[in-house]
Amino acid sequence: MSTAGLCLSFAFPSVSSRSQKYCKVSEIGSSAFSGNVTIWNANRISKIKYSGPKKTRISASASQFDAITMAPPDPILGVSEAFKADTNDLKLNLGVGAYRTEELQPYVLNVVKKAEALLLEKAENKEYLPIEGLAGFNKVTAELIFGVDSSVLMEGRVATVQGLSGTGSLRLAAAFIQRYFPGAKALISAPTWGNHKNIFNDAGVPWSEYRYYDQKTVGLDFDGMIEDIKAAPTGSFIVLHGCAHNPTGIDPTPEQWHAIADVIQEKDHIPFFDVAYQGFASGDLDTDASSVRLFASCGLELLVAQSYSKNLGLYAERVGAINVVCSSADAALRVRSQIKRIARAMYSNPPVHGARIVANVVGDPMLFGEWKAEMELMAGRIKKVRQALFDCLSAKDKSGKDWSFILRQIGMFSFTGLNKSQSDNMTEKWHVYMTKDGRISLAGLSLAKTEYLADAIIDSFHNVS
Repeated sequence: MSTAGLCLSFAFPSVSSRSQKYCKVSEIGSSAFSGNVTIWNANRISKIKYSGPKKTRISASASQFDAITMAPPDPILGVSEAFKADTNDLKLNLGVGAYRTEELQPYVLNVVKKAEALLLEKAENKEYLPIEGLAGFNKVTAELIFGVDSSVLMEGRVATVQGLSGTGSLRLAAAFIQRYFPGAKALISAPTWGNHKNIFNDAGVPWSEYRYYDQKTVGLDFDGMIEDIKAAPTGSFIVLHGCAHNPTGIDPTPEQWHAIADVIQEKDHIPFFDVAYQGFASGDLDTDASSVRLFASCGLELLVAQSYSKNLGLYAERVGAINVVCSSADAALRVRSQIKRIARAMYSNPPVHGARIVANVVGDPMLFGEWKAEMELMAGRIKKVRQALFDCLSAKDKSGKDWSFILRQIGMFSFTGLNKSQSDNMTEKWHVYMTKDGRISLAGLSLAKTEYLADAIIDSFHNVS
């Protein structure tokens, strides 16, 4: 038996609780120890015989967490994990929506680099932000989505709180709905971004789907959408994609947006916009905000979640906001106070670095102009590969199939119309990684790879049932 200088602390009833107890284990075994234990306290030194524990509370074969099952991989982020494990030189990652250069490399905007250089010059501190976030960020963010001269801003009717990008902002709003609109239902499009369902589930907000995608036309099921919104319980929250619908890339026309606003107003619903691609969809910030501005001009109370992950490339900075348009400035103050209360319990206050970048870029006329030009270039590259993919498909597919829906879609994504089996073939045979609903991210495609992708799509569409 070896001797070890290990010191443990025991509480013995016979030793005064006012004295500090120490023990020295003179001998220790491999799984339990026994031997002489020397105890010191302020008054005396005692030796006792310790024969080891009679019962082990935790064993190697039992755990309090044995009932916890393994969670399934995230359907979107899991694509990137599988892509990294693939060693084939032809592989393509068209799963996660993150912009890539023509060389398929991550891209940091030049205007972001300039804004960060300014931050270094200012040498600002890293003190906590207020719960609602950086004031300058909140101001320019609300102006960006509603317009500088918007009546809802001039009248003080917007409650804006900085959130943890789009996801965190949506989650704040969902918690707000659950607390102050108990039993209210959220309606989400079929299909929608996968995390919408997770967010409402975790917040305890019941949800159902409204028709959106027409598989026959690979377009918008507008009649079904209107019918389902009309049939929803009065006062439902209608989740809308402000632009560049994810995953389909199919947006309503301006006339259809007007009709949607009319039905929502008629049914006393509350529109809830998710705006993740402002400026990144069409290349123009005002065009991509037109749906939100239309609803605000109709006098509707509404919610808008914003993200700067895509349009400023601030993916890892987690910077965004939740805006609530109210009927009065007093209501906006009260709403803002309660969203802050929710945020305090969730994460206390948001990160500052990304918020300062946004405030510098959007708030500075010169940097703002450079950002708009850079955004137009990014959106332009995606439009070019979209056109190139359509051209390749049309030239190579001799079946007469109409692929023009690809050109009618907008933004980062394209809904190819491929089913799960066909999408599996894309990955297993062609090493093209994508989500199983047939969505591809054109941001991960280069002009040099469009012909290869077209071959993969044609093979999967025609040869896999």
